[in-house]
Amino acid sequence: MSRKRSYHMTMVFHGLPIDIPATRAAVEERLEEIRQFRQFGLIRREAALTFSYEPRFHGATHVVGRPAEQAAVGNADREMELRKKSELLDKAMESLNKMQREVIERSYFDPEGEYDFISCGEMGISDRTYRRIKAEAIKLLAVAMNLEVYLKDEEKE
Repeated sequence: MSRKRSYHMTMVFHGLPIDIPATRAAVEERLEEIRQFRQFGLIRREAALTFSYEPRFHGATHVVGRPAEQAAVGNADREMELRKKSELLDKAMESLNKMQREVIERSYFDPEGEYDFISCGEMGISDRTYRRIKAEAIKLLAVAMNLEVYLKDEEKE
């Protein structure tokens, strides 16, 4: 990695009022959401049809409920949303260098779920270097996927 690019990557959040722990949590939440979608697919919501033998007194009787239709539309919308998020992640991962991409894939998408200290040993780098590369990659993914969390005015001071 060139010196110029290394300096540029460290300057991603420099001078911006960004809440770094909240941004990291948002990126990790998105990565977990996409991991579950890729591993299991969409877990579909089903229509809730619960009948009761007790009389139900209500107001307007002209209102028609469509729980099956609402569930089907919600499932289709959710699946399309998750596909778009997955495609956006793929594009964001292309912007990372090889080492950063491997660290993110090992940390969040590896089906074996190894601990980070095992992964850094297999990659032949120190634990500190592994964590540094992971933090830089998460910052870049946050920018690429527009997940930055900005500080409020009270927190800046």
